[in-house]
Amino acid sequence: MSSRRAHASAPVRIDFAGAWTDVPPFSTREGGRVISAALALHAHVNVLPGGDGVHLVAEDLGATVTLEDGGTRAGTGHVPLLEAAVLRWPPGPATITSRTDVPQGSGLGSSGACSVAVAAALLHARGEQLGARDLAHVAWELETRDAAIPGGKQDQYMAALGGFQDLTFRDPDVGHHPIAVDREFAAELARSLVLCWTGASRLSGGTITRVMQAYERGERGINAALHGLRDAADAMIAAFLAADLAAVGAALDANWRHQQELDAGMRTPLMGALEARARAAGAIGAKAAGSGAGGCMVFLAPGRERDVARVLEAEGSSLLPVEWSWEGVRTW
Repeated sequence: MSSRRAHASAPVRIDFAGAWTDVPPFSTREGGRVISAALALHAHVNVLPGGDGVHLVAEDLGATVTLEDGGTRAGTGHVPLLEAAVLRWPPGPATITSRTDVPQGSGLGSSGACSVAVAAALLHARGEQLGARDLAHVAWELETRDAAIPGGKQDQYMAALGGFQDLTFRDPDVGHHPIAVDREFAAELARSLVLCWTGASRLSGGTITRVMQAYERGERGINAALHGLRDAADAMIAAFLAADLAAVGAALDANWRHQQELDAGMRTPLMGALEARARAAGAIGAKAAGSGAGGCMVFLAPGRERDVARVLEAEGSSLLPVEWSWEGVRTW
């Protein structure tokens, strides 16, 4: 099948509370809840028809793979998500290129955003289209089943939907409810947040598998921590609707405490040092983005955000801009 030229971009996200509860088997047995907001930082995928075979270029990974007729594979690196995508939606001879606006292993859901973007781009190239909810679901299948990358569903739904979302999970069902956040409060929240890239990538798959195996074994501490994370999501939605920054900070801290109860490596020594410096400079709330154990950290410091940013940069960390994306995936 020949395809047409296509482009797609999908936003990454900050998970404010409840992440981990969207991951099976907890989400299947007990139901999860995640409160997230999409950032104006994106995963980008381009499809350029033509040439011989299918050429896959993951710019962030420095990887290039060519899939030729007859199943021959050549190139450098490994791009399981792109390879799985072109098997599911064959584009014909083409070059598919992916890149993201955030570092690899940031904890901001870039893999999920990329899965949504590549699905949207390949479907658009074939003259096909799915609604946001269906696109999120097939992107999750692509990532977790086809590419065998374990994880929950919140990243794909946030990338497809954008905005502030209250996501609920009772597998196989996903509920998505836009949060009616006051726009002035949303702007104040963005100004008060410091999003810090620690410089250390993390691969969440192994941590997720380890935690959920402990849950399946019935370890009480893990079960209590997952319920605590879901409670933190309840507190966060209340804080958003009340436009209460102090309550947002308290919910961030509660979430971070329960994150650390899941796994001993959740807060690395570097993350602990950055958190101590940030709190001394005025942060009133903090958590790791995504699954933790590296990647980005989120600090809330109303009125003291510049002080916090200054001490984090002095420690060698880099900062990412916080601006909300009120729309989800785009194709053209």
